[in-house]
Amino acid sequence: MSDPKQRVAELTALLEKYNYEYYVKDNPTVTDAEYDNLMDELIHLETNYPELKSKYSPTQRVGGKILEGFSKVKHKRLMLSLADVFNEEEVRDFDRKVREALNLDTIDYMAEMKIDGLAMSLDYVDGSLNYAATRGDGNIGENVTSNVITVKSIPTHIAVNKPFEVRGEIFMPKKSLEKLNQERASKNEPLLANARNAAAGSIRQLDTSVAASRGLEGFWYYFVNAEEYGITRHSDALNYIETLGFKTNPERRICHGIEEVINYINEYTNKRSSLSYDIDGIVIKVDEFKYYDQLGYTAKTPKWAIAYKFPPEEVITKLRDIVYTVGRTGKITPNAVLDPVRVAGSLVSRATLHNEDFVKEKGLMVGDTIVIRKAGDIIPEVVRVLKERRDGNEKPYQMITACPICGQPLKKIEAMHYCTNPNCEARNIEYLIHFASREAMEIDGMGPAVLEEFFNLGLIHSVADIYRLKDHEQTILELEGWSHKSFNNLMAAIEKSKHNSLEKLITGLGINEVGSKMARTLVKRYPDINQWKQLELMELLSLPDIGPVVAESIYQFFHDENRLRLLDDLARLGVNMTYLGPKVDYSSPFAGKTIVLTGTLSRYGRKEATVLLENLGAKVTSAVSKSTDIVIVGVEAGSKLDKAKALGIKVMDEEEFISILENKK
Repeated sequence: MSDPKQRVAELTALLEKYNYEYYVKDNPTVTDAEYDNLMDELIHLETNYPELKSKYSPTQRVGGKILEGFSKVKHKRLMLSLADVFNEEEVRDFDRKVREALNLDTIDYMAEMKIDGLAMSLDYVDGSLNYAATRGDGNIGENVTSNVITVKSIPTHIAVNKPFEVRGEIFMPKKSLEKLNQERASKNEPLLANARNAAAGSIRQLDTSVAASRGLEGFWYYFVNAEEYGITRHSDALNYIETLGFKTNPERRICHGIEEVINYINEYTNKRSSLSYDIDGIVIKVDEFKYYDQLGYTAKTPKWAIAYKFPPEEVITKLRDIVYTVGRTGKITPNAVLDPVRVAGSLVSRATLHNEDFVKEKGLMVGDTIVIRKAGDIIPEVVRVLKERRDGNEKPYQMITACPICGQPLKKIEAMHYCTNPNCEARNIEYLIHFASREAMEIDGMGPAVLEEFFNLGLIHSVADIYRLKDHEQTILELEGWSHKSFNNLMAAIEKSKHNSLEKLITGLGINEVGSKMARTLVKRYPDINQWKQLELMELLSLPDIGPVVAESIYQFFHDENRLRLLDDLARLGVNMTYLGPKVDYSSPFAGKTIVLTGTLSRYGRKEATVLLENLGAKVTSAVSKSTDIVIVGVEAGSKLDKAKALGIKVMDEEEFISILENKK
């Protein structure tokens, strides 16, 4: 018998070679049966000699691990996003700024597909995959290596020894989405809306075998440290990583000047639907690296690249009906029921109509032929009515006057209608879903389907009942799909939520007009729930950015006996009622000031500086206006600095900003 260690190495090399030929080059040189025989032999050897199994063995690409969660990864270099442009004029304006900055008559650009997927970074050390990480906030992402290596076109080993990082996009091909939705339909599971969401959801699965089964792919479009390898052009960098085994997009093209870029955009606007994957635009990059530092960066985006976004795709369909949903605050929303139609990669049969005024402004009638699109390629919206196609059978729209669930009369407040029945079943379910959601109490495993089932079974009537579910263990275990493990996981998530900081609870309580951002701001001023109970209306009205509607809403909530009883109940059940984050220093020079950050700060990232300022009592906004008190400027400060000077607003450089921070420390 040959040496097992040597044979494992031989089989690994062969299987990686065949993966590359099949998944990258689309040119297999062995049959499926031959490949399977080699894989079976490797599995047998690794079973008998487990010490020979590598974490990146070809046998690990089928998944099978159950992960506890995803650790955080700090990117070695910021993972920036691209600035978006939406028309030819803006594309030409980008070219003009580049040429003026470089004092050149023409520029070579690389034009590429903007893949509609999940941005990803692959980091290699000594030729082996070190980690795969999501973009996250650009500075810190999630380590999703165990799921990413199930994408068989991604090399786990490359023929380089120096540090190596490549970035790209994990996506789900159209045929993979169609297959997956066919399988889900056969199991009466909800269909996945589009390939982008499907890819992101697959990569974030804690069961790696689920990710492995989803038919994901990857295109790699940026060699981060290419210049360390003596490469001077982006186009050459892509050619180089292709020789190392990375799958790059063959539709890319070097364009000599902006006219060729415009021609490329027009060509692929027409070809978009014929591609085997979804794209939502074209990426345009200056090809020569030597110009990158000269052109520079904003805080979030490079100035040497842009993303041209396709105009929203408009399609024609029929408005068959208008139905109504009831939100957690009792808000009644009309929704269009449509003849199913494919828009921007997914099948659409519903679209929100917002409120009565929106329907009337559009002039909608049931039976109309209408034009719809996806706002931002995400949310279906009605664009206009094709009145010339009316045949007289259309029915005029009439807003309902009673709640579609409980039958109680509706009340109109400004543009919206509300069900005022606090015991309306639909309101209660939506309220429970909101309370457990990620932006509120963040109870993993307690999604809409679970909550609706528990509500219908009478296990949950109020949010406090969530914390009593442990008393219903036997009932839950008898339900289809539940096991001791899934029950214990849910109980652990519920217990964990008790220790959230107060802003999560305030968000979860569903106070009308108080979202997560306002909750975060207010708990720093009122860090104990008892302070909220004592708030007077005039004090609320005196707070910055609190208008009369919000103030009234908060005041009424904390003067409602039923809601106060709920808070007492939650406190008895062990739910935290205090703010656990950093305290705000209202004595600082920034307290009460409206501040704008512009340019690149060398000491702090934009997000970090914003948090520091908010903890010193400041309000940080993105736009300079007459109400701005201070503009803090870093390197490459642009039009915001010019506007601040024109308005006579105080300008503070980074040195002064850091000096104040250090004095406060």
